[in-house]
Amino acid sequence: MDIKKVGEQIALLRKAKGITQSELGERIGVSFQAVSKWERGETLPDTAILPDLANILETTVDFILLGSEKIVGYKGKCSVSDIKKGLDCIKKAGEYLGTDNLLYRAAIKGINTELNTDIEPAFTDDYIYEAFLAEAIIQNLFSGLYIDITDVKNNFRHEHFKKIVIDYCNRHGIK
Repeated sequence: MDIKKVGEQIALLRKAKGITQSELGERIGVSFQAVSKWERGETLPDTAILPDLANILETTVDFILLGSEKIVGYKGKCSVSDIKKGLDCIKKAGEYLGTDNLLYRAAIKGINTELNTDIEPAFTDDYIYEAFLAEAIIQNLFSGLYIDITDVKNNFRHEHFKKIVIDYCNRHGIK
């Protein structure tokens, strides 16, 4: 992390909001001199005030500290085909165990309760299936996994759900 760049970033964001150094200092409980030192790259803001600083400047702590540089630490990769296999396993559990089996019913109830939905129609309706597929992918991305956008583009039949996943990826820097 470059302390000078952090200072420049704070100054740029503050000026874009039309806030003086004194006003920013007052809002987060530091002196204007402290803000000035940050902006000159002499010191960094205390970590305890970074969330408030980001909130006031309407940005993120990462953006203050890294600017346009983004450090991404994915914990693994997922694929559309693997997620489809996972959804298909739920369907197959009903086929193998029987849809009246207590284990199957409990699994379905858990999914339906957590997602406030009914997953079973997805087993016979391709459009509903892709809605669950998109949701499962986004949940994996949210938990820190990565997906190849080309994989998404090539494996969704419904443009609506393909667009939802790709838009999510774009908003979170997944290319």
